[in-house]
Amino acid sequence: MKIMVAIKQVPDRDAQVRINASAKWIEESDLQYALNESDAYALEEGLQLKEKHGGEVIVVSAGPERVGSTIREALAKGADRAIHIVCDDIGERDALSVARLLAAAMKPESPDLVLTGLQSEDLGLGQTGVIVAELLGMPHASLILQVEKTETGVTVKQELEEGWFQTIELPTPAVLTIQSGGNKLRYATLMGIKRAKTKEVRQLTATELAVDAAPVVVLERITLPKKQKSTQMLSGTAAEAAAALVQKLKFEVHVL
Repeated sequence: MKIMVAIKQVPDRDAQVRINASAKWIEESDLQYALNESDAYALEEGLQLKEKHGGEVIVVSAGPERVGSTIREALAKGADRAIHIVCDDIGERDALSVARLLAAAMKPESPDLVLTGLQSEDLGLGQTGVIVAELLGMPHASLILQVEKTETGVTVKQELEEGWFQTIELPTPAVLTIQSGGNKLRYATLMGIKRAKTKEVRQLTATELAVDAAPVVVLERITLPKKQKSTQMLSGTAAEAAAALVQKLKFEVHVL
């Protein structure tokens, strides 16, 4: 079973973010970077499928040279080889342009399964995996927590709203976007880190892939969110106030 996993390097979630001089993106010069969380779960799902059914896991990532450290992390965790699309203008590309890069690199490999994270932690568009599926002409399912291989394809557990789930079947090849939390993430072992140094990392460029960089969606300006505080007094009996508090935590704050 050949499984390809698209991963993205994003600013570390604890990094202090500053907007750059153009006000179109963040200042990247002094940031620490990490593997996008939902992509880590996609990688874990792919590794578990390989361990159960055999085959190989190939990671694909687009970005500048610094992305190599995130690729090596994925290889250290158990991926077999990698494709690095060297692209210094990745921050200027929209979801369609990035998906075109990924799809162009994936297509010659003829994968049985393509896994991506649900969305990236920096932009949060949640579109790349869906577009990759369309470009590759493969069936697609999103918000996936678990994947099981069958004789004709895969059976997946899909998260719905308000704690509901459903199980659906898809033929392969297919593209799945993976939700965070479906599995326990593994750490790279010392032996895995040593082996990663000898694993193949094939480098491609956007020029070699003949992918148009012209964005369909243009990011004009970004701003930091405004900090604000407010106090609300809940009236009524204790039971009424408690019920109102639960509603606000669920539908306004979104913590329940």
